[in-house]
Amino acid sequence: MEGNRTFRARLRKVLPQNWNPLGESAVEEAFRKKPDTNSDAACRCGSLRLNRLRAFAGPAESFPTHSGKLHPEDLTLGLPETIPATINSGESEWSLLLAACSLSFSRSDSSQEIIRQSLRKPLSWASLLQLAEHHGVVPILYQALSSLGSEVPPASLALLKQRYQTNLHRTLSLARELVRIVDHFDSLAIDVMPYKGVALSETLYGDIALRQAGDIDLLVRSRDLSRIKATLKEVGYSPHLLLNETEERAYLGSGYECAFDSAQGRNLLEVQWALQPRFYAVDFDMEALFCRAITVSVAGRNMKTPSPEDLFLILSLHAAKHVWGRLIWFCDIAQLLKSSALNWDWIGRTAQSLGIVRILQVTLVLTNRLLGTAAPAAAEKTLSADPAALALADEIALRIGRETPHNVESLPYFRLMMRLRERRADRIRFLQRLAFTPGPGEWKSVRLPAPLFPLYRLVRLWRLAARLAKT
Repeated sequence: MEGNRTFRARLRKVLPQNWNPLGESAVEEAFRKKPDTNSDAACRCGSLRLNRLRAFAGPAESFPTHSGKLHPEDLTLGLPETIPATINSGESEWSLLLAACSLSFSRSDSSQEIIRQSLRKPLSWASLLQLAEHHGVVPILYQALSSLGSEVPPASLALLKQRYQTNLHRTLSLARELVRIVDHFDSLAIDVMPYKGVALSETLYGDIALRQAGDIDLLVRSRDLSRIKATLKEVGYSPHLLLNETEERAYLGSGYECAFDSAQGRNLLEVQWALQPRFYAVDFDMEALFCRAITVSVAGRNMKTPSPEDLFLILSLHAAKHVWGRLIWFCDIAQLLKSSALNWDWIGRTAQSLGIVRILQVTLVLTNRLLGTAAPAAAEKTLSADPAALALADEIALRIGRETPHNVESLPYFRLMMRLRERRADRIRFLQRLAFTPGPGEWKSVRLPAPLFPLYRLVRLWRLAARLAKT
């Protein structure tokens, strides 16, 4: 409680009293408002101190609103959003970014030398910044370059610093909002677990400023969803997707998350009662996940979060769903491997029971190839990569470097998701569920009376076939 009070007290010195949690004008005002320069006490938001806030609380650029990223309920087939279009980056920009990411958890001379060599070559700084934004590693890139002084063009470093400042202030806003929401749930004895965003920054990096701010993600129990919706309404949030009673019951079984809007923007909060949509055929025991949860300090407040072993599975599954398309996911895995002595025997047994051994193998191989983080010996023994996993890692690594977009409503994507599963039974379940699990897209496309609701399976099959015929 003392850490929580300290965090809140210090934030009041950075953010105005009439603070509008995530609104554009409110955060711009927070940029203009200087911290209390009479206080010499350190502000801990994890390991982030008040002197850092003072150092970077300069004039703000226009603060971006929430990205409004798409969610399964926004898409026609309930699939993850397509990875953005190709970014025109060269080998020098890509090598520099990889070295900066490696440097964030391993202060190796080789990574520093690669950075210096890349800086001596012609660089497109616009492409580098765009690349870093896409991969979610702007704070990590700034950390790596800020200590090099005159070796970095001053104008480019100033722009990167400005991006870092913007992220820092948004992260602080999200941290305060997360504490407010968790406090409210706790008062009603509703269990929630933050596991990405600010919580991940704090637990893995020890610094909430080192991951790009996005939204707030909470794991919940499906049986609590109706209470959670009512509770969130009390604190200013409303469901982004409005479903009738029949649709909501069906979506609770087929979907996995519900996004919430507030006055400050769309999709600022996500609650998830499963790790993936049902058709991915990874039936994770969420109740057991809550039982294994650990308590950590996030923004000065104790909160539950998944155990390190569960977190490794969660991060690997999330990256696989998006075809490992962002470097920040590899940075997270590398930090987890570095900071935690994971129980690899348990991970191996759980992966075998879920049929995701190959997904974990590809994750470890790619993390090593891209960032130079070798898997622990125990992991190598338990999850030694088979030829199929190595071939998949080769294929995926090329696409990551080239920034080739993935069409997640295409046959190649579905085939890849099947190739990532080592068991034939899981591949069959994936196809069956993909074809016959209707969702919001189907419910929006055709309005059927309640007695005919089961026919939405045929609507799903027809829409999927029509979509695939175009690819």
